[in-house]
Formats: sequence, C-alpha cells, structure tokens
Amino acid sequence: MRLTYPKRLTRLVRRALTAVAAVCALVLPLAVAQTAHAAATAPGAGYWHTSGRQILDADGRAVRIAGINWFGFETGNHVVHGLWSRDYKSMIDQMKTLGYNTIRLPYSDDIFKSGTVPTGIDFSAGKNADLQGLSSLQVMDKLVAYAGQDGLKVILDRHRPDSGGQSALWYTAAVPESTWIANLKALATRYAGQDAVIGIDLHNEPHDPACWGCGDQATDWRLAAQRAGNAVLAVNPSLLIFVEGVQTFAGVSGWWGGNLMGVAQYPVQLDVANRVVYSAHDYATSVAQQSWFSDPSFPANMPGVWDKYWGYIFKQNIAPVWVGEFGTNLQSPVDQKWLAALVSYLRPTATAGADSFSWTFWSWNPNSGDTGGILKDDWTSVDTVKDGYLASIKAPGFPAGGGGGGGGGGGGTTPACTAAYTVSSDWGGGFNAEVKVTNTGTTAINSWRLTWTWSGAQKVTSMWNASYTQSGASVTASSAAHNGALAAGGSASFGFGGAPGGGSVPTVSCSAA
Repeated sequence: MRLTYPKRLTRLVRRALTAVAAVCALVLPLAVAQTAHAAATAPGAGYWHTSGRQILDADGRAVRIAGINWFGFETGNHVVHGLWSRDYKSMIDQMKTLGYNTIRLPYSDDIFKSGTVPTGIDFSAGKNADLQGLSSLQVMDKLVAYAGQDGLKVILDRHRPDSGGQSALWYTAAVPESTWIANLKALATRYAGQDAVIGIDLHNEPHDPACWGCGDQATDWRLAAQRAGNAVLAVNPSLLIFVEGVQTFAGVSGWWGGNLMGVAQYPVQLDVANRVVYSAHDYATSVAQQSWFSDPSFPANMPGVWDKYWGYIFKQNIAPVWVGEFGTNLQSPVDQKWLAALVSYLRPTATAGADSFSWTFWSWNPNSGDTGGILKDDWTSVDTVKDGYLASIKAPGFPAGGGGGGGGGGGGTTPACTAAYTVSSDWGGGFNAEVKVTNTGTTAINSWRLTWTWSGAQKVTSMWNASYTQSGASVTASSAAHNGALAAGGSASFGFGGAPGGGSVPTVSCSAA
C-alpha cells in the first residue's frame, strides 16, 4: 500500500508569504546489579526538566534530543505509516541503530473518537502481530512501550484537530479548545509514570491569524499554550511542555510555527517551573521559498536569520530550543547548503555535548511529498547521504525502560562482530558504499573497529556515522559515539564515499570491545 503525504499541501499559505550511545549494559543488561549501576550513571534517566537553555534528566545531567518524526497517526490511517511494509519493532530498532534517540509522533484528535481504528497495517508472516485488533491509542501504547524499552524517548505532537488537514489555530468549529485540552490531559494521564514519554508538543505550526502576545483569547497562541500547558501539568507535572512559535510577530513573518520572536517580551509562564521548551520549525526551498534564500550572502546570512526568529532564546539562556521539524529533499544546491549550515548552527555534539539545540528531523517516512525521508521508498533502505548530514548532531541514546530489551546473556563473553560491505552506487569516477556491522557474540559490545585493504588506488573521500584513518590502501573505521554500543545480535551501519570507482569489494575484518 502506498500513500503520499506532501507537507506542501499544509504549507500553501507559506508559499504566498514566504558519550557513546548510553552505557552498553543499558542496551543489554547482563545482571541486575549491572543494570542498576548503568541506570544510575547513564544520562537521560527519569523525567526531564529545564534549567536555562539546557534540558536536564532526573539526576540533573544535560541531555540532547536528537530524533526523528514518524508521522501517520494524524492522517486517515490513524497510525504511523510504513506498517504496511514492516513490523513496528524493526522500524524502532533501525532508528536506534542509526543513532536517533527520540521519536516525535504526530497525531490528530480523531484518534480519541470511539470507533477509530488504524488501517494499513500488514499482519502477514507474523508482522505487527501484537497490534491486531487494537485501537489507534492502543497501538500508540505499544510504540511508546517498545521505544522506551529500546532506550528511545517519545514526544507526542498534537499535529491537527482532525485528519483532514492542518489548522491555523489550535481549535476549529468541530474541535473546540475544550476538546483539545481534554485530549491533551487524557494523553498526559495515559502515560503518567511512563517516562519514555518526556512531553507533549501542544499544537503543530500555529499560523496567521494566530498571534503571540496580542492578548486576544481567541487568537493569542501564547495564552492558549499557557492554558493547555497548565492543564497537562495539573495531571502530570513531570512532563515537558513543547511550545511552537507562530507565523507573524510585530509584522515580521516566517515559517508556520517558526517565529518565536515574541518570547523575549511575552514568555510562556506555567504553574510548574522549568517545564517549557520552545520549538521552531525550519525548512528549505523544497517546501517553499523565503527571502533569505535569495540573499546574495546566502548561506552566510542564515545564522542571523535563525538568531532573529528563535536562536536567541538559546543563546541568551532563556530556555531550551528544540527544532521540532526541519527537512528537505536535498535536490537543490540551495537546500544542500541550507542543511549544512543548519546542522552547523545546531552545534556538533562532539564539541558542545548536550549544551546544544535539540532537534527531530522531518521525517522518517519517505512519503513526505516535499522532503522525502531518511528511509527510501522501499521503507527499509536508508538515504545515507541525508542521514550523513545529521551525523555530527546525533547524540547518545538513553537508559532503556521496561522489561527485557532483547535476548542474550550468558554463554561466552568474548566480544565478536562481523561486517558486510556493499557498494550502493558506482559511477566510475567515484562510488558510495555502506557497511553493516553486526554483533555476533552473546554479550553486548561497547565499540567496534573495522579494517580493510583495497586492491586498487581507492581513497575514502567522506564518511558518516563512523570515523576513519587511511594509510595507503588500508582503511580503519571506528564506531561513532552514538552507534558503538550493540546488543547481542544488534547491528549498526555507516556509509562513505570514495574514489575512483570500479574496484572490487574488499574483505573486512571486525574487532569489538
């Protein structure tokens, strides 16, 4: 089954206006004592709060959201897309393997209606077997539980009032504010005590006539966010409240949800302190044109643009900033420069650690019409070029919750791994390759290192999701901070470009620690 979901359709107005991935023992506990020790030392445990521009875990240690949007609950399928092709657990496992630590799940209020059932799920050959007969909310429960077990966090995103389309305001005639708030409270109650759900994004992309600080109860998004945020915190005071921007403030317009200029004068004030995270959305020309793309100084002008709209909140230590959506199909050179500039602006994890902007990329799904996704159209293969742009801002995973987390344990204790080297494209003058590393031992590993020797004059020109050194024809590739830890049977992938093409596939040796 194939659906298309162009975000372009929800942005027509815009066109007009426009370290180590946690501790290994957390992935695969070897003993109760080891699990307890890991839970006490790995960042990300428990519910989170804020302090200045940082998000802190229950123990006061800074964490960085570095995740992905997986949409579908907000559409007529009333469930995440792609389950017509794959099992949901394999999807979440792959997200973790690629180094994403958080999932943003968009939904519409339709999923709260009695009789709403998910469609487009394949149950053949045992896929998604435990989702059969469940409602949309019950499927969400399963996704949240498994994500938490995998060490991923979840942000629930009230994307639309109904599956028919995006709304400028947080309410419509059919879905009044009272329904919006009641459903937010229902989710907060439903997941109380499940700290895999770290917070709720109150409403997706408010835009004109939504205002910020104008004082009109019917259109002032900042006041509405305070009402909804306080209602959520009244039933679950541990959650983070994610508040997006608007489109226009003081006559200056930008992306829907991307204008947070009003925060300086009118901050969101909640009854529970240290719970607000501001959220911006930012896109490239594949979604819509904006004046800054044609500025003669582009892309050098972009940090100033981001500072103006939302970056100042982080830089002035007002509050954390989470770029809840950003994406592109990468077809335009302008878009490629934009993404490279934005990734740099968000601060590399290697140098800034968790003292950085948080983010969730749009999207995991390939069927986003104007951005595409991290997955290709087969819902399995990874767009390694797009994913590679994000490598420097990925961040460690978090402590796994729930029971289990995979089989294994016992038996031999010698770390072991293998690697599969595949050439994905070769145009003579150069080539791209992907290497999949698999833990073939019976215990978890903390890191891996590969070596191979080419028979010709090939050189690595770039590598993502791993680091490398090359001496002559011999290459050594080592795991990145986010993908070194692998449970028994687990795998991770990295990619690279090289030149010239036409060479034979080398034998790859893998060592693990």
